[in-house]
Amino acid sequence: MKPNRAKRTRLRSKARPKGPELSQEAIKDISEIVGHSFKDIALLTRAFTHPSALQPNDTGLSSNQRLEFLGDRVLGLVIAERLFTRRKTEREGALAPRLNRLVNKRACAQAARHLGLGKYVLMSSYEIAQGGQDRDTTLGDLCESVIAAIYLDSGLTMARAFIEKAFAPQLTAQPSRLKDPKSLLQEWAQAHGRPLPRYRILKRSGPDHAPSFVVEVSIGDDLTQSANETSKQNAERAAAQKLLSIVAPAENDL
Repeated sequence: MKPNRAKRTRLRSKARPKGPELSQEAIKDISEIVGHSFKDIALLTRAFTHPSALQPNDTGLSSNQRLEFLGDRVLGLVIAERLFTRRKTEREGALAPRLNRLVNKRACAQAARHLGLGKYVLMSSYEIAQGGQDRDTTLGDLCESVIAAIYLDSGLTMARAFIEKAFAPQLTAQPSRLKDPKSLLQEWAQAHGRPLPRYRILKRSGPDHAPSFVVEVSIGDDLTQSANETSKQNAERAAAQKLLSIVAPAENDL
């Protein structure tokens, strides 16, 4: 005898993989932070799902990787529109660098960090122990994914409102504040008669396709900070940014 329709539905439901979930408290907090109540909670959850949170057999589940692809394009449109509208006398050659300073992973990471979204990222316990929730790569992907999720859930107007809120410190920062943190740290050292920053790799781990670098930056013998990222260059920038936040907080508005 064939199972009835209700029984078949229950069987299919049991077979579906159940992935990571945000708690009700986290959903409430995130909604307040981003200024948007999601109609599609599954979409919100996917935006906060790091690839490491999924198991190899979770074939029916998705991380935020596809969302970040879309979010990057939405962010580019909103920032380009803002520059085009507000800087009416500037030529394309002047607008392009301004766009590039804000539409990149580092700027997105700063936006996510500004709102304190990193602690809600769903990822493996190993990644969390390695500081993954505060990595620029993780936060940059998260910011782009949230932008995409809001766009898909409620359209461009709401996505623009979130971008204006998340990027507020960077949108109002002086151009000099938008420099690479390594350059800013070097300028600070020179201005204060200190030795130039020195960078060294403390640890390299992980497979070739997914490496992890711990890099330390130091100025003299008394100022040091380190950061863990998926590339040597990103780790150097993240370490420089951390040291800047200590020695020159005003220069850290990136």
